[in-house]
Amino acid sequence: MSEPSAFSLRSSVFRFPDFLVTILCWTWFIPGFFLFFSWRYLACALFAKEQERCFQRLNSRFFQVFFWILRSAAPSHRWEIETEVAAIRSAVIVCNHLSYLDPLLLIALFEQHRTLVKTRFFTMPVFGWIIRKSGYFPASGEGRFTRLMIRQMETMQDFLANGGNLFIFPEGTRSRDGRLGDLNQGAMKIARLCRAPIYVLQLENTNNLFIPGRFLFQTSVKNTISLKLLDRIEPDYQHHIPSATELEQQVRERYQRKTV
Repeated sequence: MSEPSAFSLRSSVFRFPDFLVTILCWTWFIPGFFLFFSWRYLACALFAKEQERCFQRLNSRFFQVFFWILRSAAPSHRWEIETEVAAIRSAVIVCNHLSYLDPLLLIALFEQHRTLVKTRFFTMPVFGWIIRKSGYFPASGEGRFTRLMIRQMETMQDFLANGGNLFIFPEGTRSRDGRLGDLNQGAMKIARLCRAPIYVLQLENTNNLFIPGRFLFQTSVKNTISLKLLDRIEPDYQHHIPSATELEQQVRERYQRKTV
């Protein structure tokens, strides 16, 4: 049997911290949830007057701890989140999509929030119950999800008026090359219907920490993860209600302006 080469040994040593950090994060996701948060969700469901807001706040706190663990365990990744982003309220937020970390980061950032979730997650044990109670939208309103989608849309205007944020990744999937993909008009239609401003956010380099298609976090590279506010789009809804296509074009122009 041949001895392992120096290169393979170096690769193993280099990836071992990635393995440890990944296991640490999964430990928080599963045992950490059941030990520290499951009873909080149960108490929220039984006793909270505003269950949706309570569930959203717990989701945010849970992922705040997750990112504290991740930042502490992977210090080579710097995080820069603009204060203007954290202060956003009563808005439809659109953001580019690079990694599975992206929606978790926005949940951690905004205590009062709604978002779109793939429909298959609504059928999962425990997790499906949490996202229903949190007021999240199914990505598709077809079939048995029709009533849920209608119910959420009926309360969306009040939710936004009371300080909540709806955040959506209009590309619908993670970008593999960093370039902006096709935009779904769902967020623009909701903003138009609710007469809400649209905030355009730019995420950078989350895919360097958690690479699409890989299981392990990449912890040892030098990297800066940033979340910036590109622009605020607030049409004069009283005098002119733009179409969803017009709003989509305005959003795309903001991203194109960033890359010029």
